[in-house]
Amino acid sequence: MADKLRIALAQLNPTVGALSKNVEKGKAAIDDAVAAGANILMFPELFPTGYFPEDLLFKPQFVKKAMEAAKELAAHGRDKDISLLIPSIWVDNFQLYNAVLLAEGGDIVDWRAKHDLPNDDVFYEKRYFTPGNLPGPFNIQNVRIGVPICEDVWRREVVECLAETGAELLLCPNGSPYWRNKHDLRMNVVVERVVESGLPMLYLNQIGGQDELIFDGASFGVNADRSLAFIGKSFEEELIITDWHRGETGWVCDTDKVEPLASNDGAPWRACVLGLRDYLHKNHFQKVVLGLSGGIDSAIVAAIAVDAIGAENVHCIMLPYKYTSEDSLKDAKDCAEALGVRYDVVAIGDAVEAATDALAPLFEGLKPGLAEENLQSRMRGTYLMGVSNKLGSMLITTGNKSEMAVGYATIYGDMNGGFNPIKDLYKMQVYHLADWRNHNMPKNCLGPEGRVIPQSIIEKAPSAELAPDQKDQDSLPPYPVLDAILEGFVEGEKSFDEIVGEGHDPEVVAKVQKLLYIAEYKRRQAAPGPKLTQKAFGLGRKYPITNGFRDEGN
Repeated sequence: MADKLRIALAQLNPTVGALSKNVEKGKAAIDDAVAAGANILMFPELFPTGYFPEDLLFKPQFVKKAMEAAKELAAHGRDKDISLLIPSIWVDNFQLYNAVLLAEGGDIVDWRAKHDLPNDDVFYEKRYFTPGNLPGPFNIQNVRIGVPICEDVWRREVVECLAETGAELLLCPNGSPYWRNKHDLRMNVVVERVVESGLPMLYLNQIGGQDELIFDGASFGVNADRSLAFIGKSFEEELIITDWHRGETGWVCDTDKVEPLASNDGAPWRACVLGLRDYLHKNHFQKVVLGLSGGIDSAIVAAIAVDAIGAENVHCIMLPYKYTSEDSLKDAKDCAEALGVRYDVVAIGDAVEAATDALAPLFEGLKPGLAEENLQSRMRGTYLMGVSNKLGSMLITTGNKSEMAVGYATIYGDMNGGFNPIKDLYKMQVYHLADWRNHNMPKNCLGPEGRVIPQSIIEKAPSAELAPDQKDQDSLPPYPVLDAILEGFVEGEKSFDEIVGEGHDPEVVAKVQKLLYIAEYKRRQAAPGPKLTQKAFGLGRKYPITNGFRDEGN
């Protein structure tokens, strides 16, 4: 019976569907773990396929190749004195499982299936997988080790079964996406299971961006006495090596490794940066282009882009029209210079006037208004897409969550783009993070230190500049009020009466609710962006486009 164990956790960044690439990454982790003298190496949930492969799981050829990839990764352990825990899809008796495979000596010698399949938030595993039976522990290195898979630890049944069937130690592989304060929630859940079972747990999470999901790593361990065993890095790949010994009351961690977690402000910034970087690189883009208007939203997106892929890969274009202020021209130029990006000015006046003249016969007798304003935005979107097509840079768009919520954006205009790094940030959060970035240099970011967003941009009143002296608050409530109402409706799913009861004007609440519902069709066509909350548009909040419901109170 072993009295000591060295357990390695591969906190890695797989790419969904990139089976060969993921296997090669896994092989490197095996070599590193062997070199470090590890007895056990565990990978994150569904590592060979990446998490989550969605309807790729309906393709028989994908399933076949994914199982071959898992076997290839297992075979890399041949002639190596290490036990591998490889979470993978697995087919048994014509049923597909979310499983964990135990590989020793190059062969898969045992496996267990995930019992609790999530069917809410952003994952619908019951669409694909058969739930496994309540599992017993593996016998690994003569130690009884339970391996609950991700959702299995969010309820007590699986861990309780593992404890009752002799588990001594719990290793939990995860694909747990980030949202604000998620680490605290994970820690609380794990501590509950540790208290109930009396067993220590190692919680491994993957990192990386996958479409709109961000995985933040921050893997950790908790001893049986509820003390913190270790914490891994946030938003970074690493091989975590932990040492354990058998004490009088069970296994205890000897590793002194507690990485500082990303701060409440640093975490969303790094999530946006990682989300953009991985979306670009995993889809084979190296450069981005965006419209830099002199406003706060485009400025913060430019800063995120520079932090993600470097100033040399970011192209900012100012597209002025007759309503563009001198202040905006100066602010955009100053911001571009502070970030060190390529900056061009391309006037849209001739194109807008030509379009206006061409449409004049159709608009005869009608007052100028929103249609003419949106022509400006759509012309900018057309120019930017032209640059994207010609130079091969992905166009990124810059609308914040407040604007996306109420439809204060022009579809096929400023909504054009392949990705939106601030899609899940409300306007006031954009201001706050801009100021934070000016005073902080986040880890693993490529931009310059110091002020990257001119203070004049942060301080001036926001405006789309599509009409003379236009301000956002001509059409919308002040952003602090708007954001509070939206958070009530979106994140809180609160009723009309509850939000009015918080001190908001009933007419304003009714207007915001109407705008929120009727803008759904725009959001369905909006670019993806990193999910930072539980109720991000696109993932986490699914409302019908055709929707006659209005909560009018009482």
